Amino acid sequence: MSPQAQTKTDLDRKSIPGVDRLTIVANRLPVRRVEQGGRKRWQRSPGGLVSAVAPFVERCHGSWVGWPGYPEKEGPALKPFTHEDISIRPVPLSQDELDTFYYGFSNATLWPLYHDAIRPPVFRRSWWRAYVHVNRRYAQAAARAVEPGDTVWIHDYQLQLVPSMLRELVPKLRIGFFLHIPFPPEEIFARLPWRTQIIEGLLGSDLIGFQTKLGAQNFSRAARRFSAARGSDRQLDFSGRPIRVGPYPISIDVKHYEQLAASPEIIKRAEGLRDQMGRNRRVILGVDRLDYTKGIDLRLRAFRDVLERGRLSVRDCVFNQIAVPSREQVEQYQELRRNVEEEVGRINGEFSEPGLPAVHYHRRNLPVEDLMAFYLAADVLVITPLRDGMNLVAKEYVASRLDNTGVLVLSEFAGAAHELRSALLVNPYDIDGMASTLESAVRLSDRDVTRRMQAMRRVVKRHDVFKWADSFITELTR
Repeated sequence: MSPQAQTKTDLDRKSIPGVDRLTIVANRLPVRRVEQGGRKRWQRSPGGLVSAVAPFVERCHGSWVGWPGYPEKEGPALKPFTHEDISIRPVPLSQDELDTFYYGFSNATLWPLYHDAIRPPVFRRSWWRAYVHVNRRYAQAAARAVEPGDTVWIHDYQLQLVPSMLRELVPKLRIGFFLHIPFPPEEIFARLPWRTQIIEGLLGSDLIGFQTKLGAQNFSRAARRFSAARGSDRQLDFSGRPIRVGPYPISIDVKHYEQLAASPEIIKRAEGLRDQMGRNRRVILGVDRLDYTKGIDLRLRAFRDVLERGRLSVRDCVFNQIAVPSREQVEQYQELRRNVEEEVGRINGEFSEPGLPAVHYHRRNLPVEDLMAFYLAADVLVITPLRDGMNLVAKEYVASRLDNTGVLVLSEFAGAAHELRSALLVNPYDIDGMASTLESAVRLSDRDVTRRMQAMRRVVKRHDVFKWADSFITELTR
């Protein structure tokens, strides 16, 4: 039985108390269009959100509202259809709307602002108008999919106006919203010209979930400051309705990753990687989208410092950086790519020896089987974002370490740091501190490695992605 089939069987044993019909509203649909044998068909998309939530929607024959993944002009206008017991409700977007709503307001305004303004957010009124227009289209599509009394779960920063817009269209709904990225402190959020509209959009929900307690507190404080909402950090009152606010840290499908880690084929691939990189070298791994929030350039500088100090050399360790291409048409992402690749070149130029490169750099998407082989081959995983809502790569690595080996070096500014407290925590802005921690990670005793990994595995196994989805829906419907 496949991991996905096993997951569905496990979930089918559960009921969803109080939920007759569940509708998901997310930026993307849970399916993607693929070509096979010259014919196009729809296939279930990979990813944590789809694997966690789709079984709940299937069980109650619910709906999923989202964008199909391509500009409207590149395919025929899609009508609603059913895929694996889910009613698919496509929301078409033109290329201009993708440029203004998605690449513009969502990813050049909200993304940097919500990540502590690591890069200056851009405020353009035309982008805001597009954001309002597209959010209204999602709300209208959701309204056509629901009936009074239904439960609706809306996801992420692209759709923060949808809760209030949908409630206006269909007042008698239970509406939940989950933000997958951080919510910033109120003094940073205050810069947004449309801060009140965003807050009031979210306050159309009955339950608003965040990755961390701090994110929930930041939102509640901003709501009390920039809207008429009153109440505490856990419950607000707005327009005569109570709105619950709280942390619901997302996780992964632990069983799926454990099954992959036990696969003889993947173990063989991992052994091959170890042979290629040198059996006597410690393998350090970074896995990230090529995004300026991930701190890849600072992490590489820290590794260069490790080699410059001379206490470790390329004969002792090697750095593998997997950088998944992201938003490559955006100038800031192009600049980051140049900086990262120049730093890789500097390190290899200075410290590599014949047959012993200091850094292996892979700018590509990898199938999950290949990624798992890298996890198994790595003695140390380094995840050092400047700000991150959660970071599921850290949890994937922990789930893969069936023998309790491996060291996790983790930024204290990742949401995962609140749960994985046995990781070696670092401040990614502190290059000296990161370099010292990398040295410690490579030299950690076997006993300490085992103790730390066992503690982290207990945390990840106790709270998987299905527990996350179940806990949110249970709270929403109580």
